[in-house]
Amino acid sequence: MHIAVELSLYPLSGDFIPPIQDFIERLNAHPELRVVTNALSTQVSGELERVFTALAAECGRTFAAPWRSVFVMKVLGGGD
Repeated sequence: MHIAVELSLYPLSGDFIPPIQDFIERLNAHPELRVVTNALSTQVSGELERVFTALAAECGRTFAAPWRSVFVMKVLGGGD
């Protein structure tokens, strides 16, 4: 099943742009995903298992950073 996820990352640190850029670069390293970024969010699409596997790994790396972060996600499912 093909899905699309729109997500925004809010690092709770003074210098918030580098963690966001790093997260987007890590998502782009997954060739099985389509990643589109705009000024407000990033859209990731692909097969359900691959999208959630990548998001689990990359969100986990973000949460392991010394600052706290918030992710806001919307998931659109369906279609092949």
